[in-house]
Amino acid sequence: MSDAHSDQNSSKRTGPLSWRVRMALAFLFLIAVGTVWVTNRLLTDRFTETTQNRAELRLALYSGNLLSELRRNAIVPQLLARDPSLIGALTSNDYSQSSQRLISYVDEIGAASLMLLDKDGRTVAATDRNKLGENHRNAAYFVEAIRSNATVFTSLEREFGGFGFSYSRRIEDQGAIIGVIVVEVDLAKFERAWAGISDAVMVTNSEGRIILATEPRWRGKSVEEALQQNPAGSAIERAIQATTDWTTLSADAYVMGEAVMRVDGRIPFRGWSMINFTTYASVRERVNAVLALEIMAFALLAALAFYALSRKTALRMALFQRESAELRALNARLRREIAERERVQETLAVAEQTLEQSSKLAALGEMSAAVSHELNQPLAAMKTYLAGARLLLRRNRPDEALTAFHRIDDLIERMGAITKQLKSYARKGQTSLSPVDMSEAVASALSMMEPQLKARHVRISRNMPDHPVRVMGDRMRIEQVLINMLRNALDATKTVRSPEIEILLAEGDTVTLSVRDNGHGIDDLDALFEPFYTTKQPGEGTGLGLAISSGIVTDLGGRLMARNAEGGGAVFEMQLPALKEEETTAAE
Repeated sequence: MSDAHSDQNSSKRTGPLSWRVRMALAFLFLIAVGTVWVTNRLLTDRFTETTQNRAELRLALYSGNLLSELRRNAIVPQLLARDPSLIGALTSNDYSQSSQRLISYVDEIGAASLMLLDKDGRTVAATDRNKLGENHRNAAYFVEAIRSNATVFTSLEREFGGFGFSYSRRIEDQGAIIGVIVVEVDLAKFERAWAGISDAVMVTNSEGRIILATEPRWRGKSVEEALQQNPAGSAIERAIQATTDWTTLSADAYVMGEAVMRVDGRIPFRGWSMINFTTYASVRERVNAVLALEIMAFALLAALAFYALSRKTALRMALFQRESAELRALNARLRREIAERERVQETLAVAEQTLEQSSKLAALGEMSAAVSHELNQPLAAMKTYLAGARLLLRRNRPDEALTAFHRIDDLIERMGAITKQLKSYARKGQTSLSPVDMSEAVASALSMMEPQLKARHVRISRNMPDHPVRVMGDRMRIEQVLINMLRNALDATKTVRSPEIEILLAEGDTVTLSVRDNGHGIDDLDALFEPFYTTKQPGEGTGLGLAISSGIVTDLGGRLMARNAEGGGAVFEMQLPALKEEETTAAE
């Protein structure tokens, strides 16, 4: 009968197990799809940014090389305009050695070509001897050089296509213009160098016309006109690759209906600009390689899962019989554990009652120590006032003695309030809060501490605003905290020859009242606010003052902090939320 029951349980388990397997496989499929999608998005953005950064770096390199070539050739006309041999040839009309001299210069300078024109624009010497005798009287580089007293840069569109670039400068002898030196700049070599890369590059002048490009058909056109052409077999065709397999990348420009990455840069020369078109093919190749690895990994994981499921199905029937015996042993062990837990619970209940009684006794002792600590100050003040009143009565000064009795009466009321407030040390009180002027609270606390301060001859300095600084709180409890802060400062300066206590009140979003002394400082800041922690001698303190004060300030929404001052001594800071004017009006 037990075997039948076991078979029945196994048949019941087979259904839910297959359902869980199907859910696990579906979950694995969703994880695979999500991982591939996220990886595609992240890697596409990352590799696109990397490709763009590389394109920007290449653009900066190309523009730097172009600018370097222009600047290097810009100084050549100024140097050749001062050449004595060229000046002598122009003045004597003897040009037999001039062309050879220009040829020697062009090898040293690296310019494309050099031409020496007389004052009438006729070529009298040139590195290209085919140009000798040509008249350039109406050429822009000749006309502008004659008119200008500086080196002139000229870019002219050639009849056979492309642009020519040259620097020219007039040559003078004793204040008279005798000719013009023309230096042709070879910028076409950069086009030839750019043609060997997979990117497409174009350079535009200040008018937006393309003057240099890897695609010859673009020269002389605007960027928009060039992108509308169909440059079959050109560098831009090599740069464009369609990316429609995994995702659609946002295109910077479209050429032939395809998306390309466009990077613009400025050349700091006569308003020129450089534009670079970069292919997305490398991005897709790298992204697809990672995605293929991920898909392969998930396929292997799925294969392993199916293999594990098949193995588990084969072993399941053999395991069910073993599980039955294990379940019976487990039931016996659980019964023993239940019985043991019941015994432990009975023992725990007795221990909890004992602990509760001990906690009550500890709380009673802590409350007694707290009452003793907080009532010590008013009792000491009452003792001082009683001694003063007795002395005044002996001297027949009853009015002044009556004042001392009034102060004793106030202290008795304060003691009653303290005993009421000390209950908050064990549980939260329900005392209503009201606006409290911190300046008045400080004055009241100093009045309470007046006998001890006078007996010790402590120098008190106060730095407070002239206007009222209010917080929302309980004045009696705030004064209690201030008295504890002053008492600690007074105790800390016992061994100091000239004791000083500085009180500083600062106002902002938070009202901060600082009490600083010139004592020996604080040895253990971490345990300072723990109950019953004290550095005083036995009988001088209980170690509850700062613990109670910290609890009071926390109940009022602030915090009490302590630190050692840089120049020596300790600083206690009480921070409370400042009461705004509109809150003060509402409270009143």
